[in-house]
Amino acid sequence: MSAKNVDRHNRFRNITVGFRVSPEENEQLNRAVALSGLPKQEYCYRKCLDRKIIVQPNPRVYKALKNALAEVLEELKRIVADDDPSDELLEDIALITKTLNGTKGEES
Repeated sequence: MSAKNVDRHNRFRNITVGFRVSPEENEQLNRAVALSGLPKQEYCYRKCLDRKIIVQPNPRVYKALKNALAEVLEELKRIVADDDPSDELLEDIALITKTLNGTKGEES
């Protein structure tokens, strides 16, 4: 039998919570998780319980930021001068900006 999975407050987590998302929402969730540097489970319940997500800068977070910025750049290159950017792109840019400001210790 495996060891009990307890959090840092020694609470045993044995209840499973699941939810369905669209493929687009899954991409957005995965991007936010990568930018946070947290495991997906930790990220999800911090967001659900309206707790702060503090980004601890590390090489994995910087790589996620670099990849996200590269995706944003490619999308911006595709946008024709008279087209408006999509809502998803604007949300991605806002999340990246918030993450970058957080890693520098700034308040947004």
